[in-house]
Amino acid sequence: MGERKEVFVTVGTTCLDKLVAAVDSKPVKATLFCRSFSHLKIQIGHGNYFPSKVSRQPGALEVDYFTFSPTIADHLKSASLVISHAGSESIFETLRLGKPLVVVLNEDLMDNHQAELAEELASRKHLFIARGPHLLAVTIERMDLELLVPYEPGEGEGDQINTLKLTSPCESSANEQEKGGALISKSKAKKGTKKAAQRHQDRAAISLARGSEYDENDPLSSSYGNIPLEDLQSKFITGRTWTGELCAEMKGETVLIRGAAQAIRPTSKKIVFLMVRQSMSTVQCILVVTKDIICPQMVRFATSLTKESIVDVEGVISVPDKPITGATQQVEIQVRKLYCISRAVPNLPFNIEDALRSETEFKKAEESGEQLVRVGQDTRLKNRGLDLRTPANQAIFRVKSAGVNKGRQFLLSKNFVEIFTPKVIAGSSEGGAEVFKLDYKGKPACLAQSPQLHKQMTICGGFDRVFEVGPVFRAENSYTHRHLCEFIGLDVEMELKEHYYEVCDIVEELFVEIFNHLNDNCSKELEVIKRQYPFQPIKYSPKRLTYDEGVQMLKEAGVEIEPMGDLSTEAEKKLGKLVSDKYNTDFFILTKFPLGIRPFYTMPCHDNSEYSNSFDVFLRGEEIISGSQRIHDPEMLTKRAEQCGIDVETISTYMDSFRNATRLHGGFGAGLERIVMLFCGLNNIRKCSLFPRDPQRLTP
Repeated sequence: MGERKEVFVTVGTTCLDKLVAAVDSKPVKATLFCRSFSHLKIQIGHGNYFPSKVSRQPGALEVDYFTFSPTIADHLKSASLVISHAGSESIFETLRLGKPLVVVLNEDLMDNHQAELAEELASRKHLFIARGPHLLAVTIERMDLELLVPYEPGEGEGDQINTLKLTSPCESSANEQEKGGALISKSKAKKGTKKAAQRHQDRAAISLARGSEYDENDPLSSSYGNIPLEDLQSKFITGRTWTGELCAEMKGETVLIRGAAQAIRPTSKKIVFLMVRQSMSTVQCILVVTKDIICPQMVRFATSLTKESIVDVEGVISVPDKPITGATQQVEIQVRKLYCISRAVPNLPFNIEDALRSETEFKKAEESGEQLVRVGQDTRLKNRGLDLRTPANQAIFRVKSAGVNKGRQFLLSKNFVEIFTPKVIAGSSEGGAEVFKLDYKGKPACLAQSPQLHKQMTICGGFDRVFEVGPVFRAENSYTHRHLCEFIGLDVEMELKEHYYEVCDIVEELFVEIFNHLNDNCSKELEVIKRQYPFQPIKYSPKRLTYDEGVQMLKEAGVEIEPMGDLSTEAEKKLGKLVSDKYNTDFFILTKFPLGIRPFYTMPCHDNSEYSNSFDVFLRGEEIISGSQRIHDPEMLTKRAEQCGIDVETISTYMDSFRNATRLHGGFGAGLERIVMLFCGLNNIRKCSLFPRDPQRLTP
């Protein structure tokens, strides 16, 4: 099956048998089929108005008929081509979406709509006008759907021109039309078209120079328009004050904001609502035609903005009587000035309003029979620069930043020193084959799986407590919800006085501190995340169990574990549920793991060499941290490395560090993306990585 390409036909509020019959005819459907369209949707009425006849001609296209409904906007979004008549309000929504559009005119439609449409569409280029429904097939056949270049008949295609150039009343003398919709001679039409084109070019040149939709008779032309690029090249400093958070106490004040035009909704020719987004906040801005304040041209300029264009808005704060459901800020801006700083392309990869919907909204829509556009993860990640604009994504990475900074502050307060270790090393830092190998000036090298070896060497160098926050690389072919090939690691190493539980103490203190900080200081961000990805807050009173105790709990629950084996993902989740139910916590430490499943540098247990002085930390039933006491004896370390299949020569400088005597030490490593994912109850680690790297993704 090929891509589904839909044609949407809308006939508005008037009885238009001829248009429906023309679109539903064999020639038009055959032409659409040849242009690779597969589906035809026809809106056949509004309220009690219906065409008297629907031909339902057979053809290759699948055809649906339906009456007007509030979901018409979704039909327009999904359509690859829209066919409408001059009186339909859907025209302007279609143009705003940047969809190819055919406007059909016939004798029934040569009325007041023509002048209105001409005025509104004076600068539009992606518009095809077929005069007479019988010429619709020819128009569709010749139009360029990709470049949106209007079809114009060439020489020798008959004595009369088959397309109609709409003109505004002031241009009617240059391109006169005969009353009653009679056809125009080719010579007159071509002459009028050339003159109109020249006028449009002149107007566009003036508009570019002035940075606005130029109208020599508009006294308010300086209050709106596109700012020329040269004025944005650090040309001058105006001293203007930009407003931050808005509140009801600011009622009556004049404010200046810059943000993205998330939604543009004209309700008439005189009123348009503009939703402007700044980071996680949105505010509703209103333009209403008012003498000496807002002119019709300014409303048209606002309507012509493309979604996600960056705009400057200056206006007066007002407080509506009813709550604003579509914005986060419960005030409105009565716009006085509006400028476009950077205009987005008409056809965005996806609509931000679609990308910020929650599963709750999708479920409600399903129950009501409504179809909502769902933006898939692959589409989001391919267009990450756009996807990051959603409030939930803005909040996720603010939470991540806040958590890292709090962790750094805590460790510094405990006399840890932040270090920065190399990421290109001669050999494996963890063992195994999960390394990215590369050529380093003719020598074999690899990307560090962790800063493990170098942070231990730092302890050998006389530092008693160190930590690092930096990238970690794992060349594992894991396609799960919680694995990445590159992530940000928080690694800690410290001197031990007596027992590796000293490291566990630091882990518990550190993460309780971080979680408290996030709950107390990031409540706004967490609420934004919850709106799109609902989750329950974690319970994090620390609990410690041994590996054997955890295995016993699983066995009692009917889960079989391989003797002395690692826990599977399913076993981890089950154990997390059991611990949560029994001890009322989602945060626990499992100690004394079997030595055979731990890295080569892990210290064996004193009373049973099959076990180790190691631990894992779990959050919501998933592992977030691994740690242990390290082997500080060079002979034992060499033996363990050889047993794990590591070429000792590639880590000889690391091994030599221990021959000069070193302190007892231990530490841990944590993946920040996984911690954020689980703290916020998200379902995929890629949501917590700015630009994820996994086995299938190397861009953007």
